[in-house]
Amino acid sequence: MTPELFAKYDVHVPRYTSYPMVPAWHAAPTTAQWTASLERALTDPSATLSLYVHLPFCESLCTFCGCNTVITRDHGRSKPYIDRVLRELDMYLAMVPALRERRLWQLHLGGGTPTFASGDELAALVDGILSRLTTGGSGSFSGSIEADPRVTDSGQLRALAERGFTRLSLGVQDFNEDTQQLVNRIQSRALVASIVAEARALGYASINFDLIYGLPGQTTTSMQRLANDVLRLAPDRLAVYSFARVPWIKPGQRKFTDEQIPVAAEKRALYDVIRRALLAAGYLELGMDHFARPDDPLARAAMAGTLHRNFQGYTEARANVLLGLGVSGISESADCYHQNEKVIAQYDRRVDRREIPTLRGHLLSAGDQRRREQIVSVMTRFAVTLDDAQAGDARVFLAPLLDDGLAVLEGNVLRIPSAGRAFIRNIATFFDEYFRASRPASQMYSRSI
Repeated sequence: MTPELFAKYDVHVPRYTSYPMVPAWHAAPTTAQWTASLERALTDPSATLSLYVHLPFCESLCTFCGCNTVITRDHGRSKPYIDRVLRELDMYLAMVPALRERRLWQLHLGGGTPTFASGDELAALVDGILSRLTTGGSGSFSGSIEADPRVTDSGQLRALAERGFTRLSLGVQDFNEDTQQLVNRIQSRALVASIVAEARALGYASINFDLIYGLPGQTTTSMQRLANDVLRLAPDRLAVYSFARVPWIKPGQRKFTDEQIPVAAEKRALYDVIRRALLAAGYLELGMDHFARPDDPLARAAMAGTLHRNFQGYTEARANVLLGLGVSGISESADCYHQNEKVIAQYDRRVDRREIPTLRGHLLSAGDQRRREQIVSVMTRFAVTLDDAQAGDARVFLAPLLDDGLAVLEGNVLRIPSAGRAFIRNIATFFDEYFRASRPASQMYSRSI
């Protein structure tokens, strides 16, 4: 693909971890509406539950980070916070008894830095959750945690492994020392290798690396070194994320100048270095930024057509309810989104008052639900069937992408060929009535490349 194509389509568009995206949420649910939505989603006895717990604390700020974090070195804050998370879960169980009765399929600890908490604190959190919910026995749920290698130890990994956790996601980002200095994330390859070895010895069956391309200081040469280092460590899957530069949301990113940040074709070239190395080593490319070994459950899901995309990125299948606990936690049911308070003091106060700590949400219309499914199909299967009116609209709206061979419309079937997958976010805007209606004049989202 030519540099001109990347320059042409490198615009600010959503990442589509949800539809509608959070800035477009407007029909916020009451607590009664939200809990009623959960009850509807869990009516079927075979319904499944995916639980996400947000642990926000970090000892220092990584300047690339776009997550909701609380920067502190006071580790005494973990236990009171974990107690509140369990009280929040208790409130839900009192309001929606079916949550206790349906099978917990996934439990994911994210952040922030979940390994800011000690092994005993993580054990107390997981024990508290598992004692309240239905798992169906050992090995019947998937437990996973995001970990910062700098503050992860064998005690934490062992505590979780003993409680059925088999998945570990390590925030590697880059091993290039210049880039690490610029983004305030100093960690050696040797440190990451030691965590991987420890996790393997404890029985973690799926280890993921998060990498970021488009950071200051990265070059195609440094990315080739990163690819070589990563392959020697042999993770089971990788998420290779585009650096989402949003300094109007995350002031820490104002540290970087425009000249330091690669864009368009220059930025894509960094991704392609990683991509070529992973494909040559036998990994499969999934979605728009994930890779996995062919025997990894994520790859098998992609081949089986069950790959799903939600607030956590790509996952193997869809649960009937994704329930997010903790500050800023985001939840999803068939017809509703819900987000908790993003400021920890407000979250604490509302949980202490025995209130569901709602910040915002969105009641999905029938049209929202239909377009959400179409965007998920585009993002996971690279094809979607349109109705007649949509097909006619697509020929006009997507004309530049169709003319450039980045999308193909055959009758009522829209397909994204290999050449178009770098532009999948651009293509997905076709289904986004909110984005199309507003065409945000201000910078709201990160760039598509």
